[in-house]
Amino acid sequence: MADIAGKPMIQWVYERALEALSEVIVATDDERIMAAVAKFGGKAIMTGSHHNSGTNRCLEAFEIYNSEINSQPDVIINIQGDEPLLDAELLQSLAACFADKTVEMATLASKVISNEDLLGDSNVFLTLDKNEDALYFSRSPIPHVRGAAKEDWLNHHTYWRHIGLYACTPAALKHFAEMSGSSLEQAEALEQLRWLQDGRKIRVAKTSHSGISVDTPADLEKVRKIVAEENLQ
Repeated sequence: MADIAGKPMIQWVYERALEALSEVIVATDDERIMAAVAKFGGKAIMTGSHHNSGTNRCLEAFEIYNSEINSQPDVIINIQGDEPLLDAELLQSLAACFADKTVEMATLASKVISNEDLLGDSNVFLTLDKNEDALYFSRSPIPHVRGAAKEDWLNHHTYWRHIGLYACTPAALKHFAEMSGSSLEQAEALEQLRWLQDGRKIRVAKTSHSGISVDTPADLEKVRKIVAEENLQ
C-alpha cells in the first residue's frame, strides 16, 4: 500500500504484469488492498487469512477464479506485491520455460556481479544442474569457495541470485500447496525447498533484469528515487 509517485505499490506491480500477461488478479486477505485495487480498476479476490505461504493463498485464489470463470490457464505465475519495477520480460521468460512440456515449475535467476549483492543479508542464492534446473536454494552464498576469502569468491565462481517469481502448472500448484513442510524449507525459510526435497524439478530461466523487491524502508526510497529520476509512469 506504500505510495510511489501517487499510486500504491500494488498498482505499479499490477500494471507492469498486465504488459506481459492476459489476466492479472490480486489475491489478498485485506479489505484495504481490495479497495485499492478496485479504485484503480483492477481485479482482486479475497482469500482466507489462515495461509502460511503465498503459494497456498495463490491456490485458493485460483480455485475461486476457476469456479467462477470455468476456464483453466496453462500456467499460473505467482507475483509478489513488492516488485513495483517488475519488468514484463521476466514474466515472458518464465512463461517460455513451459515450452518444455516436462516443466511443472519455473523461476528466475540473475547473475551476481557485486560483493554487495553476494554478501548482503537480503538475497537468496541458487545452484544449477546442466539442464538449468535448480539444485538448491540458500540464504547463504552457494557454493562455498574453500580456501578463498568471501570477498574474492566472485573471482572463482559464477553466482546466481534468485528472483522470487514462480510459475507452475495448475496441477503443480495444487500439489505443492497440499504438501507438508520439509526440514530444509523450515531451516532456510524458503518454501521452494519443499518441492526440491520431494525430488521434483524447478526450471530456472536466467535474466539480466535483477529487479528490486521492497523489503525495507530503504528499498522503498530507492524505488521512489528511480521512479522520479526516470520519470516512470
